[in-house]
Amino acid sequence: MEKKNQKSAIVNQQSLIKVAVIGSGTMGSGIAQVAATAGCEVKLFDLNQEALTKSKNALEAILLRLLEKEKIDAKEKARIQSNISYATTLGELSHSDLIIEAIVENLEVKRKLFSDLENYVSPETILATNTSSLSVTSIAASCQKPERVIGIHFFNPAPLMQLVEVVPAIQTSQDVLNTTVQTISDWKKVVAVAKDTPGFIVNRVARPFYSEALRIYEEGFAEMETIDNAMKTIGNFKMGPFELMDFIGHDVNYVVTETVFTAFYFDPRYKPSLTQKRLVEAGYLGRKSGRGFYDYTENSVVKSPNQDEKLANQIFERVLVMLINEAADALFLNIASAKDIDNAMVKGVNYPKGLLAWADEKGIDWCVEKLDELYNEYHEDRYRCSPILRKMNKENKKFMIED
Repeated sequence: MEKKNQKSAIVNQQSLIKVAVIGSGTMGSGIAQVAATAGCEVKLFDLNQEALTKSKNALEAILLRLLEKEKIDAKEKARIQSNISYATTLGELSHSDLIIEAIVENLEVKRKLFSDLENYVSPETILATNTSSLSVTSIAASCQKPERVIGIHFFNPAPLMQLVEVVPAIQTSQDVLNTTVQTISDWKKVVAVAKDTPGFIVNRVARPFYSEALRIYEEGFAEMETIDNAMKTIGNFKMGPFELMDFIGHDVNYVVTETVFTAFYFDPRYKPSLTQKRLVEAGYLGRKSGRGFYDYTENSVVKSPNQDEKLANQIFERVLVMLINEAADALFLNIASAKDIDNAMVKGVNYPKGLLAWADEKGIDWCVEKLDELYNEYHEDRYRCSPILRKMNKENKKFMIED
């Protein structure tokens, strides 16, 4: 690409061709694979040469499996691999049109990286962060040209998950937002544009799936096996909340909850669980450590869930209405459009249906009544009904999410 009029060229082209990804862990490697598959020239950066070698070998194994399953042919495998080169110095990224960082989830580390990057790249290079919960605006503020900074949040595993949250900072230019949305769409991903608020869409709206399940467990209302079973059998979720927390890892899931809670000035709706905190302190991080809420060691025995249908329905409805309330509040506060909120939960975390569509199905009056029941029982602010639900109930309206 010619340097002259580079900005307008980037904005008007269908896809950014030269992409760099910083961080060769699972997420960074996955993003590199997505971009390379879409035809981009990709540089995968890591200071650790061993990490790059591991990433290269992992990609070989992934593509071989796809070849064996006849999802790609040998020519396609070679094409994808030829589109990725590996770098250990930031100077090697100087000709990039788009750089996506996928490093440790630490604000100061990211801010330093973005500040350093400006010493190497063109003024028109778009700088993106894959952060899942940190302030994109704060990261952008570390740059001399904050208008070129944006959030591009992929979900793990990046090649398989359809959703990408695109998060403009306060400073992000409209050109950069338009180009980013077009580029990620060209990469065959479903884009949901979200306001730069803690957790964006998915990590904010999904909090009750974990927190309300934990609350039910801590109250002694039901055991975790029963709660998981209720969400799968009644709600058709692929995994129950305790299974999913173990799968994600408590070191990750708890930190996201704690980050969102702190960022929202300790709003009780996002209050972390001491039960989960104790697991993190004990090193019981879930599947990866062999023990979390469940024991994954050899010969371990899982308790049978309580099969009482009434109990299962009570559990499901309590978690569901809290999820709906969070999705409705995200819409009320203009975090994203109704369509993007529902798309995000279906495509980003495999919910069986969009939460706002689910609210229409159950009835807005049902949602308000359930939330008021919980608030009247506990008198806790975490159960406050979103104003948009109360208003819609009075006006007899529905969300009416279109496909």
